Amino acid sequence: MYLTKEEEKILAGEKGEVMERMFRLLVRLGDIYGADRMIPVRSVQVAGVSYKSIEDPGMEFLEDIAKKGAKVQAITFLNPAGMDMEDWKKMGIPPEFAKKQIRIMNAFAEMGIVTSATCTPYLAGNLPRFGEHIAWSESSAVSFANSVIGARTNREGGPSALAAALCGVTPRYGLHVPENRRPDFHIHVTAELKGSSDFGALGYHVGKIVKNKAPYFTGLPEADTDHLKALGAAMAASGAVALYHVEDQTPEARLHDPKGLEKVEVSVKDIAATYEKLNTGKKADIVIFGCPHASLREITEIAAKLKGKKVKRPLWVCTSRMVKECASRMGLVKAIEGAGATVVADTCMVVSPIEDIGYKTTGTSSGKAANYLPGFCKQSVMFRSVDDLIREVLQ
Repeated sequence: MYLTKEEEKILAGEKGEVMERMFRLLVRLGDIYGADRMIPVRSVQVAGVSYKSIEDPGMEFLEDIAKKGAKVQAITFLNPAGMDMEDWKKMGIPPEFAKKQIRIMNAFAEMGIVTSATCTPYLAGNLPRFGEHIAWSESSAVSFANSVIGARTNREGGPSALAAALCGVTPRYGLHVPENRRPDFHIHVTAELKGSSDFGALGYHVGKIVKNKAPYFTGLPEADTDHLKALGAAMAASGAVALYHVEDQTPEARLHDPKGLEKVEVSVKDIAATYEKLNTGKKADIVIFGCPHASLREITEIAAKLKGKKVKRPLWVCTSRMVKECASRMGLVKAIEGAGATVVADTCMVVSPIEDIGYKTTGTSSGKAANYLPGFCKQSVMFRSVDDLIREVLQ
């Protein structure tokens, strides 16, 4: 792999121990995947933020490099933390967990990272442009950036994304290379899709089929960004899809022709079978929306559905701190909390310790969450539409 003279100096340790370690990680990654050179990145999103995920070794690593003066060279946002950083007591988070989560966030802040704690950075101020090279690590954010925005990123691990942030570059391979962004499968959808949970069910089903390849969709109804967010998140969770195309709806679809690709049809029976497969629980202890984090539009819709009602079981709406602030100014948080529900910022159902709080069955409209909750959080799952789940907590 070609390195500039400045990059050779970093590798030789002339820019300090931390930069050498981080850059060496990027070089090894590039060697593994056959990168020809490094390319600058203008935007980074780092995973591995929740104490539940990284525990003491991760916390100590971050504190160590922060103490040694590590500073990011590109705008860098964080994935969700393990708790609401302001209202963790209301969530029922154990104090020892909270103490260590705060230490993690302080270490990131010391490096100059925006402590945004969201899986939807594009809704909170980190919005790359079409064709821009970035280094993002959260699977649903990677899918959205590549597919809906048309930016260029591989699915980075937490350490490689952090290394890219500190060094300002990433190896040029994978989805940074135009010819690697071609579709591999033609997915024709004959099922009628009505809401985000249907798009999530479709994504879960297709992810299982295409694995880490790129699907090209035909037959989809006109989808908003929340629908596409749900579709991509579920495919990234059940498979490892980092890029997809939708005919007439995503920016790079016009560059490709699905003719000649292996064709898969998705019928109403396939969607129904996916709902049946993902439903492993009968009565939810808690219903949680916002995986990926809820947009302002989604919060507006939930507030309208809860108007004049009172929930009889816990209901969380997970979102970013920035979106919550805007929702609060619009009176939406007050409306939701007036119904007995909670708007939770900075975290989500997957990376927070909900199993330690006492919940055993979670209701969700997210195909991504339905995939992850049984393994990550020891949860049984009720996978339903938003309307069905709201009816569930009102009974």
